[in-house]
Amino acid sequence: MPKYLFEATYVGAGIKGLMQEGGTKRREALTEALKSIGGSLESFYYAFGYYDVLGVFEAPDDASAAALSLIVNSTGSVNVRLKPLLTVEDIDEAAKKTPSYRAPGQ
Repeated sequence: MPKYLFEATYVGAGIKGLMQEGGTKRREALTEALKSIGGSLESFYYAFGYYDVLGVFEAPDDASAAALSLIVNSTGSVNVRLKPLLTVEDIDEAAKKTPSYRAPGQ
């Protein structure tokens, strides 16, 4: 199943909700949301800096991951960014391909 790195920043009411509910409840909410799309949570960490939460989850496909991102971002309480994670085998396969490309100005 594809894996995705997520980076999230709480904003406005999301910060207040985190302070009221605590981190465990937010992790549980994400776990339930992932179950609803057939996915699972691999890791979930709070951090200092621009991103408040970092982690990795699995989802059945890109459309399912995008649907989750859209619904979370639509709340206005959290800004989420997703990055698909590639295995070393995925990169091995990519290295074998030879796409045609012309660089700008060439």
